[in-house]
Amino acid sequence: MGSLDEVAETISESSVSSHKKPADLAAKLSKNVAISLARVSVNALVALVLPAYLTHHLPTTTYGAWVLILQAGTYVSFLDLGVQTGVAKFVAEYDAKDDKAAASSHASAGFAMMAIAGLLGLCLTLFLAWQVPRLFRNMPPSLYHDVRISVLLVGSSFSFALVCSVFSAIFLGLQRYFIPMTISIVNKALFAAVIVVAVAFHGSLVTMGMVVAVVNFITALFQVVAWHKMVPHIRISFSLVDYRVFRRMLHYCSLFSIWTLGMLCVSGLDVMIVGHYDYNQTAFYSIATLPANFIIVVLGSIFGPMMPASSALSTQRSAIEMGNLLSRATRYGTILLLLTGLPLMVLGLPILNRWVGPTYALSSLGYLRILILANILRNICQPYATMLAATGKQGAATIAAISEAVVNLGSSLYLASRYGAVGVAFGTLLGSFVSLSLHFTVSMHFTNQTLAILRRRLLIAGVFRPGLIALPAVLLLPFWWKPASVSPSTAIVVLWGVSSLLIAWFWGLQREERSRLIGFLKRQLIPTNIASH
Repeated sequence: MGSLDEVAETISESSVSSHKKPADLAAKLSKNVAISLARVSVNALVALVLPAYLTHHLPTTTYGAWVLILQAGTYVSFLDLGVQTGVAKFVAEYDAKDDKAAASSHASAGFAMMAIAGLLGLCLTLFLAWQVPRLFRNMPPSLYHDVRISVLLVGSSFSFALVCSVFSAIFLGLQRYFIPMTISIVNKALFAAVIVVAVAFHGSLVTMGMVVAVVNFITALFQVVAWHKMVPHIRISFSLVDYRVFRRMLHYCSLFSIWTLGMLCVSGLDVMIVGHYDYNQTAFYSIATLPANFIIVVLGSIFGPMMPASSALSTQRSAIEMGNLLSRATRYGTILLLLTGLPLMVLGLPILNRWVGPTYALSSLGYLRILILANILRNICQPYATMLAATGKQGAATIAAISEAVVNLGSSLYLASRYGAVGVAFGTLLGSFVSLSLHFTVSMHFTNQTLAILRRRLLIAGVFRPGLIALPAVLLLPFWWKPASVSPSTAIVVLWGVSSLLIAWFWGLQREERSRLIGFLKRQLIPTNIASH
């Protein structure tokens, strides 16, 4: 939390248009992170409870089909292609300058682009529904009809939500995270509730798809109503679309879309590839992806609020100061990745046993460990990617994004055709190595004028130093990397956990950061009026 305070204070000192105190900006940024983490908590709760319920109430083949339905529907979301980020970025910049006309013009351009994306999403949904028998040739034919109808329902609702997401992007640009995060929380909670009810009453896959579509349509409309009621000064209209602004948005998003398409190849196609080549492992592989994806969500929620803040900050601060901020953010990110990922690797078997039962646990553990390691590696540069997007320099990372996507997809397809689902997991791991390597060797060479920091220093301070948290797990590897039917002993778990936390505290964090964190915790736990006496 100390780094967030520093960022907010720096923004307030450098802003020529804002008269807010540093404490006010720090509090605002902290609130944005808090509500973002609240959304993560709800998502985590749903990701924990819903699969556990479904795996105990649906046959493996049916659960695998439902996972593929949701996966096919969410492909529509990838058609965002960076538009939400672009709207949030430019609204943040022009709102800081109190230029409502320019902010409205950029938001309207984003809306026009999203309307096109929504239409493309409908076309994609129709194509996927049509190709279900060819995509999932090993799926029981009796499921084809229900899967097709469900894909149409879910995909259509995601297409509508995609268009409406522009309104949430406006709130993000204004750094008013409470509204879009609350709507997202409501969406996720309702999604879980209606699915549980549908399954409890023995509803078909079509019923499940229908109730999910209704929830998506309703919460998408909430975004429009919230914009109309709370931020009408940021107007959205096709008549406000300026050609030059549209081209500027298109240029920004065309570079960012490469990252989005790269993400599609990295994390959007793996379950579908498993469903195509090794359908019987689809349910087990999908369970392994949920904890792995949770790490990504946690990190994104923590660093997401820094995007508009960094965008404003970059116009006022030097490249060296931005580089120092990147170093701190990378170190914090590596600590968070290891503290959330290592427990899933070391204690994967007992966690899966309690969560989804022994059958799923034994079949999913191998995939889980590979995917956790892959996600830790590729997300070490998440703060770097966030700051590149904030400063409009994401084009410099194009080589890394394209290379990772090509390696990940190509190796996953090849290895899946030979080894099944485990080949897809190893393909993801190979892509992660490529991504991390190219960011440090290539991308950072071209962004030194914006984020000035020696790559050697960033690697040592941001990766290797906090990376020592993994040392106890590596030394104790023979005691926990045992046959899947054996869990590590209590003594080993305690020794590993205590030593990892001590390294994180005394070596991962600097002295002033520890003091700042202790002070923050005291302020949260001790009421102000008591502390003052």
